[in-house]
Amino acid sequence: MEDGVSSENRSKGPDAKGMSKSMKKYLLVFNCVILSVGNCIAPLTNRLYSVKGGKRVWLMCALETAGFPFLVIPMIISYIYRRRKGGPKTKFLSMSRVLILPCIVIGILTGADDYMDSAGVSRLPVSTYSLVLSSQLGFTAFFAWILVKQKFTFLHFNAILLLTAGSVVLAFHTGSDLPAKESKADYVLGFLMTLGAAMLYGFVLPIIELLYKKAKQTITYSLVMEMQFVMASAATAFCVGGMIINKDFQAIPREAEKYELGKAMYALVLVADAFLWQLFFLGAVGVIFCHSSLLSGILISALLPLSEVLAVFIFNEKFTPEKGMSLFLSCWGSLSYFYEEHKLEKKKKQAAQNESKSIEVPGDLKKEKCVAEDDDQASNIP
Repeated sequence: MEDGVSSENRSKGPDAKGMSKSMKKYLLVFNCVILSVGNCIAPLTNRLYSVKGGKRVWLMCALETAGFPFLVIPMIISYIYRRRKGGPKTKFLSMSRVLILPCIVIGILTGADDYMDSAGVSRLPVSTYSLVLSSQLGFTAFFAWILVKQKFTFLHFNAILLLTAGSVVLAFHTGSDLPAKESKADYVLGFLMTLGAAMLYGFVLPIIELLYKKAKQTITYSLVMEMQFVMASAATAFCVGGMIINKDFQAIPREAEKYELGKAMYALVLVADAFLWQLFFLGAVGVIFCHSSLLSGILISALLPLSEVLAVFIFNEKFTPEKGMSLFLSCWGSLSYFYEEHKLEKKKKQAAQNESKSIEVPGDLKKEKCVAEDDDQASNIP
């Protein structure tokens, strides 16, 4: 878990010094899985809180990062592993002071994103919310190109355009699936808030990748968890400040009493929401560590169809023609991206094989030349 990848070597991909190719693939798969679970189910718990009587937007905002104490468990496991290899002098925390301030700033940006995200999901059906959030990929791609010089092929652009177009379709039909007892103004505000959240988090993902590249210390998965802990702590502090100003702490007991599913279920929904969102955030930064911010954004958008299906079945939401078109574009864009990644991976393997052959051939020729010279010398012996 601690196999190190320096900030310079990390950009070289899975063969980076300090971590085997297979280990990095397993780690990438693990982070993709936890990102998928959080990305698909966390919006459903958010909506469950809202539709059953929850009205505190700042509370829901804080829950998106309040699960950071759960990170202590994998951090302890990582420390035990590192201590076995490094001895009793191994420090529990490896994060340098230089990284603390950037992580706090990113955490505050995440807190602001959480507020817009929570305000959006509380006003929109989950299916609409998910599809509008898919525009995040376009913003992620743009900022990745600007900040970390991400390279794109035609199929990458095609995937980004298709996935972003899926949310644009909804912009022309806002209000077609207006929830009961909700004004059109609230619906439009939720749409704009969700779009703003997509834009801001599309900026945050490449910023995290840039921080990994510019860090002046070895970037390990243990350090990634420590950085996530600091970012989530700062985001939660930002949101708790909003809760204090909005007097949410005084309102929570009253809200729990009136919650349609009961007080116990109210508490369970809050805890589950915090845990699921932490899975999402840890998975997102983990995918950035193992691959790139663009892949993290692609996965978030590619998982939307599952969120669509779950929302329709669980909350009996309408599946309008506009959502069907958006779903089709999202699937098409996802397939386009992963097909291109598959092609690029095959090209890399072929190039590596050709390079190894070009190294072997001169050696064989040299051996043949030496044998020929020995034969000539032997033939000249009287």
